[in-house]
Amino acid sequence: MQTIGERLEEARKKKGISIREAAEATKIRGEYLQKFEGNQFEIGLTDIYTRGFLRGYANYLRIPADRLLNDYTALRGGEPRLRQPSREVYGRMDLAISSADERAEAQGEAQAAEPLQRPHPARFQRPGENLPKGPPIDPNLVFKGGITLVAIVLVLAAVWIIKSIADSGPVAKTTHAAPSAAAELVETQAPAPATAVSIVAAEAVRIKVVRKSDGMELFQGPLQAGERKEFPNVPLFLTASDQAALEIEYKGHRYPTGYTGHERIQFDFSNR
Repeated sequence: MQTIGERLEEARKKKGISIREAAEATKIRGEYLQKFEGNQFEIGLTDIYTRGFLRGYANYLRIPADRLLNDYTALRGGEPRLRQPSREVYGRMDLAISSADERAEAQGEAQAAEPLQRPHPARFQRPGENLPKGPPIDPNLVFKGGITLVAIVLVLAAVWIIKSIADSGPVAKTTHAAPSAAAELVETQAPAPATAVSIVAAEAVRIKVVRKSDGMELFQGPLQAGERKEFPNVPLFLTASDQAALEIEYKGHRYPTGYTGHERIQFDFSNR
């Protein structure tokens, strides 16, 4: 008469599956299945879990589970006959136990294992439970890293502020003629560079000059006939009440705006 282990092993081999495949399908640890096929039922768990695993394995192999459990109950009255287990490789581990010392070691590991909380073959783990723990971080390194980061941020902020001031060009100040008049910007007293661009009025006209790069207003107000205003040689927007009354002077040459009436034009002599 075949033992429980012989029936389990024979049924599994007829299905052409390995211990690992059976463990993945039943969610029962492969070492338990290996012991069952070797007629070893002391796996370090209570009898109710052992019976549950046997029933689940028998149902998976499609052999009568009730008959198998009856034979298991009969064996509990005496010492079961141990079979010499066949050596099968489970993944990369050889699970065959070939000596009494190895069997005692395996049984001790099973008894020391964490007990299951409910009769389910799978052992649940919390996320990150098996992640390796790295070496502790030195607080001094964290502090030094923070100081270095703050210093870098302060240096970058100072560079940005200096660059912004350098790119802002000459600063203009405002004067107020009367409460009812619009505010007019007066150019600074700094001398204009040799390559400055001048706007010359042939007759009375009102103008507004805005720097194209940042939209900064450089001048707004009236010009009398013959009056001129100098501006940096950068791309500029010029708005006038009558463009025909204006000329643009650069390096001693005067150029008409080419427009008439109230218009806004753009001009750039920086590449000449």
